[in-house]
Amino acid sequence: MRCLDYCLSLPTALLWNLAIIQFPATAGLLVNHQHSPSLPYQIPQHPQQIQDERRLYRKLRDGIIRTIWKVPVSKQHKDCDSQSTSATPAPPSTLLARYGGDVVLRFRIQSAEDAKALAEATHVLFLDVWEFNDDWVDIRLAKDVVPSLLGLLPTSLRHAHTPLMHDLAQAIYESYPSPAFAELSPPIHEGHRSFSPSLHTSPDETNIFFQEYQPLSVILPWMRLLQSLFPTHVRMINIGISYEGRDIPALRVGVHPTNSEKPSGPRKSIIVAGGSHAREWISTSTVNYVAYSLITAYGKSKRMTKLLEEFDWIFIPSLNPDGYVYTWENDRLWRKNRQQTNLRFCQGVDLNRAYSFEWDGQASLSNPCSESFSGEAPFQGVESRRFANWVKNETENNNVEFVGFLDFHSYSQQVLYPYSYSCSSAPPSLENLEELAMGLAKSIRATNGEAYSVTSACEGSVSAKSKSQKARDVWPRIEPGGGSALDWFYHEMHVRYAYQIKLRDTGSYGFLLPSKNIVPTGKEAFNAVAYFGRYLLGNKGIEVEKEDGDGVDGLFGGLGAGVDGMVASEDEGEDEVVGDDLSEDPEEVENRGWELRRRRRDRRR
Repeated sequence: MRCLDYCLSLPTALLWNLAIIQFPATAGLLVNHQHSPSLPYQIPQHPQQIQDERRLYRKLRDGIIRTIWKVPVSKQHKDCDSQSTSATPAPPSTLLARYGGDVVLRFRIQSAEDAKALAEATHVLFLDVWEFNDDWVDIRLAKDVVPSLLGLLPTSLRHAHTPLMHDLAQAIYESYPSPAFAELSPPIHEGHRSFSPSLHTSPDETNIFFQEYQPLSVILPWMRLLQSLFPTHVRMINIGISYEGRDIPALRVGVHPTNSEKPSGPRKSIIVAGGSHAREWISTSTVNYVAYSLITAYGKSKRMTKLLEEFDWIFIPSLNPDGYVYTWENDRLWRKNRQQTNLRFCQGVDLNRAYSFEWDGQASLSNPCSESFSGEAPFQGVESRRFANWVKNETENNNVEFVGFLDFHSYSQQVLYPYSYSCSSAPPSLENLEELAMGLAKSIRATNGEAYSVTSACEGSVSAKSKSQKARDVWPRIEPGGGSALDWFYHEMHVRYAYQIKLRDTGSYGFLLPSKNIVPTGKEAFNAVAYFGRYLLGNKGIEVEKEDGDGVDGLFGGLGAGVDGMVASEDEGEDEVVGDDLSEDPEEVENRGWELRRRRRDRRR
């Protein structure tokens, strides 16, 4: 019979009991559906959605029957399943009203005059600049504002733009979890199974938490669960209070030495943060994925275990909890925090422009409505100030030394190093910063083949090199670059290795990256973080072995700068927990050395 309609005669209670036995995780979701986090805009249950829920129940029922009674899957049944999942629900009227008239345009920048004109036009029209580098600028604006923008631009830019998204409201709607919390099973290539409390998971196995983006109301109990499941090396902490009174939660992951006879110096710690900008959901999910992967690898991989023994890892999924909640409940594309400014109708401070080092408040002081408004004084952004105070307190009073800082953002697939505020000043440890940055990009590429560019944070946004490669042309800024967390950690807190990593993608979806990218992006970031930790151990991110007790030998022996002379200890070279083998060959090392030498020649010119 088509779609096993004969099963309708089975008692409902029997089907429900079978569902709980066969699919406990899915049944739990259905039981607790009325307590699940509410979606924004009070999305109504349209008849199409009600029909989709009925189809979901029918699909669950049919799967149970096929599993228990070994009923073969007929071609008609396959057609039925495909029909039940092919329909894409339309966004609700509230989303259409807010975003239906908006468009995202990419402008190609070819000269300093183009950059200056576009920067001035965006400031005059209060436009939302999504992303920018030395080649292009993505801007969101209302369709009826496009003529006004083009009228302010030179002729060279009026036809140098292309639309990135044809239906912004639909893309926003699809970034939220579906009312039925996604399909029962993700694509086969993800190797998914339902969540289980078992700690013995395979390397590529994920759980239902990473199928979709999660609201803060789900992330917080998930973090508490990790603390309770792994009390030996996980502790949930609070690094401050947000403007609206929320905790800024973090996970401190590490195993402290217990040898009381050996004096211990300051505990070396690495911060992995995300969510400074509320709409960059992939950064929050990536921090969670990296934390989960590192936590569950302890005791299974000697390499990962050593990283937890040598360092404390501070994972901060959202430095901007107020803004993150606001993106779930009101405006999906909100960027700043939620504090009041001197204009009542323009709320929020850009937390990544509110730090004290080279604070550039004059650039946006007259425009609190700007998406990059940095406040009226350094550290006016509440969350930035609380975070900085926590970092200072840890170093001054708790015997902590921060040796690494990784700040995840989106989008554009870049690894950026200091300085952000200006290209006129080079950081003292520029060569080491470049070398590690290229290693991070290489580890990401080795995971899924995604290419991440490496550059200074200032070059990534405001400058380009001439075609002759003999000089560098510094272009006007699209947005101010001062007051960044990246520069503050590097210069003020003397964190030797500080990076901003802009995750997927390069503009096809921008901040609205589909949830199917959560796991692949997380794997890339985890391999980069693992490389980062191994580099700080003094071995350039390569696990090497001691030979005959004479120290680190071999091709890469003695090359790693490390942190305060730390070197790698003996390792058996077991397989990685996640991702591909990241060990390098001489050709890769030679290519990276050539790239470093080319960069040095360019700077001397």
